Amino acid sequence: MIGPATYYRPEHRASLDERTRALVDRREAVLSPGYRLFYAHPVEFVRGSGTKLYTRDGDEYLDVYNNVPSVGHAHPRVTAAIAEQSALLNTHTRYLHEGLIDYAELLLGSFPAALDTLTLVCTGSEANDLALRVATHATGHRGVIVTENAYHGVTTEIAAISPSLGGADSLADWVRPVRPPVGDGTAMLRDARAAIAELQAAGHGVAALIVDTAFASDGFIPPSPGTRAALVAVQRLVHDAGGLVIADEVQPGFGRLGIGGPGSGDGAASLWGFPRHGLEPDLVTIGKPMANGQPVAGLVARRALMQAFGERVRYFNTFAGTPVAVAAARATWDVLHEDRLPEHAAVVGTELRGMLDELATRHDRLRGVRGSGLYLGVDIVDPATGDPDSPAAVNLVGALRERRILISASGRDNAALKLRPPLPFSRADAERFITEFDAALSELG
Repeated sequence: MIGPATYYRPEHRASLDERTRALVDRREAVLSPGYRLFYAHPVEFVRGSGTKLYTRDGDEYLDVYNNVPSVGHAHPRVTAAIAEQSALLNTHTRYLHEGLIDYAELLLGSFPAALDTLTLVCTGSEANDLALRVATHATGHRGVIVTENAYHGVTTEIAAISPSLGGADSLADWVRPVRPPVGDGTAMLRDARAAIAELQAAGHGVAALIVDTAFASDGFIPPSPGTRAALVAVQRLVHDAGGLVIADEVQPGFGRLGIGGPGSGDGAASLWGFPRHGLEPDLVTIGKPMANGQPVAGLVARRALMQAFGERVRYFNTFAGTPVAVAAARATWDVLHEDRLPEHAAVVGTELRGMLDELATRHDRLRGVRGSGLYLGVDIVDPATGDPDSPAAVNLVGALRERRILISASGRDNAALKLRPPLPFSRADAERFITEFDAALSELG
C-alpha cells in the first residue's frame, strides 16, 4: 500500500468491532480506494472542541496531529462568522465585496512590502499549482528544483514535484531533487549547482526552486547560520539562472512555528517560516490553517509577476474568495491575533520540546527531538543500532490511539513522529501527551 504504514489495511478488518466494521464496509463500497483511514482500528468522531475530539460514545481524544483547525476545533467565533455570512450572501470574486478587500489588506500587511498581491484559491495544492504556472509563465522555463523528500500537493503537476508521494522515480523529467539544508547546508548547495546545470543542459531551464519552510517531510530542519547561508546562496543561484523562489507556507504558516520561538531567526514577529532562513521569495503559498477547516488557500506574490500573468491568462476559481470563505478566514485571523496564539505556540512548544528532551534521556528509542513552535518531530530508532525503526513507530502510533492520543508517523523511513496540534494546545495537554507517550514507550520496551 502506498503511504504511511499507520493506515488501516484490509487485513485489519477482522479485529474491528461490529459498528466500525459496518462503517468501513459501507465506505469502501461507495468511496474511492484512493482514500485512506488512519489506524489499524479506525476511529469515528462526531464532535470537536478546542484540542479535543469526541466519539459517538463520548470518549475524549487529545488531538496532537491536526493542524488545519489552527484556532481549535469548532471555534465558536469562526462557526458564527460562517453562519452569519451564509445567511446574507455567498457569491464569487467577480462582484465587489468589501470583506475580501479588508482581509487581503490585513493579510498582505504581514508580508514584506514586495509581496503585495493576493490570489485566493481553495487548497494548498491549487496554490502551489498556480505558483508553478506563474513561475513558468514569467521565466519561460520549465525546470523545478525540490528537496529530496518534499511534499507540495496532489494535483497532477504538483504531485510530479512531490517526491514524498512516490519517490524520486515519480518525479517529472523537468524536476531535480536536492538534499535539504542539513548540517552546514553545503550538500544542498552542491546539489543545486548540479541540478541547475542538468536542467539547463536538458533544455528545461530553471523556472523555480520550491521549499517547504519547515522542511517537514525532509525531517524538520531548523535554521542555523550554515543552513541560512546555504539557502541564501541557493536562492541566488536560482535567480541568476532566471528562476523564481517559491516558499511553501501551507503547513508551517500562520504562526505555527511560534513568534520569537526557538529557531525563529532574529526573533522578529512573523507568521511565516521563510524569514527564519533568510529567504526573500518571489511567491509564497498559504493554506491549511487559513480558515480553521474551511477550504481557503492563497498565493502571495510580487505584483509585477501577477500583472504579467494576468495580462495573458484568465484565472478564476469559483469557490475561492467567496464572502463565506473570507468570513471564515477573517474570523480565524482575528482569533489568532487576539488570543496571541503564535506567541502561545512558541511558549508551549518550547515546554513540550523540553519534555520530549527529558523523555529521551529515559527512553533510548527517542532521538533527534526538533522543530519550532507547535510543529515538532522526534525519531523512533532501534536502540541497538540507532537506525530508524518504522515498526516501532507504527506500534507507538497505535498504542497512543488506544490511549486516546492522536498522532502519526512520517518521514522518509516512516519512523518519525509528527506533532502539530491545534494552536490552543496547552501545557496540560502537553503533559497528558507526555504521560501517555511515556507509558506507551515503556510498554514497547
